[in-house]
Amino acid sequence: MRAAKFLRGIFTSGAQSLTEGSIPLLLTRYAIPFMGANFLQALYGAADMIIVGQFTDAAGLSAVSIGSQFIFMINSVVIGLATGGSIMIGHSFGGGREKDISETIGTMLSLFIMMSVAITLFLPFFTDSIVTLLGTPQEAFSSAKGYITINTIGISTMFAYNALSAIFRGFGDSTSPLIFVAVACIANVLGDIALVGALGMGAEGAALATVLAQGLSAFLSVVYAKRADYRFDFKLSSLRIKAERLKRLLRVGLPMAIQFSLTGISFMFIMATVSKMGGVTASAAIGITSKINGFTMLPPVSFSGAISGMVAQNIGAGKPKRARRTLYAGTAISLAFGAATFVGLFFFPQSVIRIFTPDVGLIAATALYLRSFSLDCILVCFVFCLNGFFNGCGKTAFTMANNVFSAFAVRVPATWLLSGIRGASLFSVGFAAPLASLQSIIFSILYLKSGGWKKK
Repeated sequence: MRAAKFLRGIFTSGAQSLTEGSIPLLLTRYAIPFMGANFLQALYGAADMIIVGQFTDAAGLSAVSIGSQFIFMINSVVIGLATGGSIMIGHSFGGGREKDISETIGTMLSLFIMMSVAITLFLPFFTDSIVTLLGTPQEAFSSAKGYITINTIGISTMFAYNALSAIFRGFGDSTSPLIFVAVACIANVLGDIALVGALGMGAEGAALATVLAQGLSAFLSVVYAKRADYRFDFKLSSLRIKAERLKRLLRVGLPMAIQFSLTGISFMFIMATVSKMGGVTASAAIGITSKINGFTMLPPVSFSGAISGMVAQNIGAGKPKRARRTLYAGTAISLAFGAATFVGLFFFPQSVIRIFTPDVGLIAATALYLRSFSLDCILVCFVFCLNGFFNGCGKTAFTMANNVFSAFAVRVPATWLLSGIRGASLFSVGFAAPLASLQSIIFSILYLKSGGWKKK
């Protein structure tokens, strides 16, 4: 009975207050659907790699790997702004300011519509230059171009899904995003099987499956949101930009958008560096690791999002001490997952890699990189939870500065230096990630101790 009651508490959709009650229990209830949604999102992205890996070769995998890195960079901008909107909704919901909620939603949706139209119209003209700048091996050039072009044309579906998920989470509802990403995941897998497997469309088929799946998920999200009580009617007449809300949205969300996109750019630099070091095998190995990483980072990423949402409501309600206790509880829980993940990836990497490819040489190359990279599984528990806390407090400018510095002053240079050492291998290059995380943790702890997060 208790287990059934707990599960009903976890998977109850709709707005809920996170400002009263047991912090570990509320945080876990909020984080589990968050983790489920992130798991399905990671599976959603990994499905392209897995299915393309089974029906094509290393060049096909390289095309999806490189193309998805660029799309991830655009998605990072969307997620950053959407998270800013979610934080604003959380602050307003915690403080009981209904008008602010409606204006925030209308402003965010209007901004996203304009951005998606601009990207769809103009970005396809620059695809050749983008694929070249990414250091794409010649064998994968055409497929990578097709993958990026199709995703770019359908970019509005990605904007819509992220906007709706942000609205749900701002109200303390982490279950609805889980349901709609599950729909997208199932549709994407079926689409990959049909377009990549049955029709042999390769990377382009994977991109088309992704766009169609996102479109279905976004449509169902809008239908649900219009019927539920989310303080917005979703009518065209309500899609207006309020100057004060836009200013606040950009102040909170833009630093995260810049941070996420620049981090994505740093990964593209790393991909280009490693591609020159070992060709399609090396770039495919990095791509496989990034997909595995999407699963291993699920607990810290999920608790980061849960911490951000819970902290936002408590800061809005004037409860900073409860907000800080939320950080400690989330970090402790995610660390347990991080330690277990590190052990699995360090000692048994081949077992996981075989899911993505049967190529013995590619498995060996990926295992080298994954063993050193796996140290990051422990360190990112601190990184993500601290980021979630500062973001929930509205201190997104600090997390942007810290993470951009980590990417461009530590990770990119470290990758370049480690790859240039005589006799360098993917094992040595993999240490760049833990080094960058260590620096980020040090800066975050110093900022936490300084009390800068309390200032308005």
